[in-house]
Amino acid sequence: MCLFGLRANLMIRKRVSGILLHISSLPSRYGIGDFGPEAYKFVDFLAQAGQSYWQILPLGPVSSKGHYSPYNSLSAFAGNTLFISPDLLYEQGLLTRKELEDIPIFPKTQVDYRRVSAFKERLLNSAFERFKNIQKKQNYFVFCDENKKWLEDFAIFIALQRLYRTRQWYDWPIEGGLEKGWRCHPGLRNRKKNILKSLSCEIQRIIEREKFAQYIFFKQWFLLKRYCRQHGIRIIGDIPFYVDYNSSDVLINPEIFKLTKSKKPEFVAGVPPDFFSRTGQLWGNPVYDWKILQKTGYQWWIQRIKHNLRLFDIVRIDHFRGFVAYWQVPADSITAINGRWVRCPAEDFFDKLLKYIPSESIIVEDLGYITADVRNLIEKLGLTGMRVLLFGLNDGRASPHNPQNYIENCVVYTGTHDNNTIRGWFEKEAKQSQKVRLLERFAHKVGQSEIHWEVVRLAMNSVANIVIVPIQDILGLGAEARMNRPASVRGNWRWRLAPRQIRRSVGKKLARLMKDCKRI
Repeated sequence: MCLFGLRANLMIRKRVSGILLHISSLPSRYGIGDFGPEAYKFVDFLAQAGQSYWQILPLGPVSSKGHYSPYNSLSAFAGNTLFISPDLLYEQGLLTRKELEDIPIFPKTQVDYRRVSAFKERLLNSAFERFKNIQKKQNYFVFCDENKKWLEDFAIFIALQRLYRTRQWYDWPIEGGLEKGWRCHPGLRNRKKNILKSLSCEIQRIIEREKFAQYIFFKQWFLLKRYCRQHGIRIIGDIPFYVDYNSSDVLINPEIFKLTKSKKPEFVAGVPPDFFSRTGQLWGNPVYDWKILQKTGYQWWIQRIKHNLRLFDIVRIDHFRGFVAYWQVPADSITAINGRWVRCPAEDFFDKLLKYIPSESIIVEDLGYITADVRNLIEKLGLTGMRVLLFGLNDGRASPHNPQNYIENCVVYTGTHDNNTIRGWFEKEAKQSQKVRLLERFAHKVGQSEIHWEVVRLAMNSVANIVIVPIQDILGLGAEARMNRPASVRGNWRWRLAPRQIRRSVGKKLARLMKDCKRI
């Protein structure tokens, strides 16, 4: 299997649409969505419903310290092994039928990350023990060789996390052996022989097990991606702008972040007060040192985006404005109010990046506080920005999110992972005057129970080339199905579909809508 053998498809310049649904939200009897049979069924649904795109959230490994957010990953390159399908492992002969029968009872519409993680850990350990006895492993060795720039470092990082019981890396002991060598050199990139020799046999086993898990993750993912392509579905992936402080990226590349001499964050990321929070949002991620990045030719960022464009056909870059200027907050701050904007060498960065990738393969998240210099850069580079219809329903006529102000080169979302659902917004957030105005707009054709279809139709009838609708809005689900509530940390990223919740009739209705709106 060649991870880096697939080229990105260019964005389609015609009227098409797609659905936003993260892998974790797929139905599954294993407590979390995965790359197994239900994912393939969803691709079939997309094709039946006349869709061209499947958009997902970031695929990186998550942790409890990051509140399981896919935007606070342990690695910018590794995959979330919770998405590995036990059913596909069984088909490969790496799990037994008995192991798949002895399954805990998981919630059907929520992810219990702690229990899922423990359960899948046992399954992957069993699969790894069987994999070690397989004679022909050429594909595995090819994978390890092609990904050695990040794979070995990440595997060692995970092994030491387990050795020190998930303590953050800056709290690991520094006396002797691996830890001393790790701290004395600029990350694991040097991979000194004396450092690796200090690893115990048990740690070596965990390292090999993690390499195996990553191999299986990417193998299953690319099989699913190939199935999508065969059915005319292209995948839009998501790249978080920042990485988690407790990640292998910060440990291995500390020089590209603004850290103190003791490797603690000097400043952290966030955004000033906005629609979601009066005190701003304090994300806590370490901010980049763009002067150092510029000296390296932005190698880390370019490698990261190229890596993602092998995973996906198109990438959406979250918090795009961070390339132009970012909100920098002193690390000891309680809120994001006392931050300041710091400028970045945006034009120089994109001059170098776009030598390697086509601009048509990027969607930029240009929401929130967007200044003229950010808009000018997007226009100069010919990049594709976003519009959110729910914002347009809230804002006045001059808003860029109002459908009458859309342009062809944009991606319209009824809502994103950060928004309430259409029905949830209508029931919980919309003012009475907005409700009346919206129902009048639809000439009283629908009642409250069908309002989501008319809002979806409004998006589909717009001039935008691409429309993406969260599956929650297709199904008319309420606020209980919301994926994330910005400025809060509890209860997010857990929602998922119940078994058989997507009915064939929904696909047929959506296909008819695509035909009416000339998006097939």
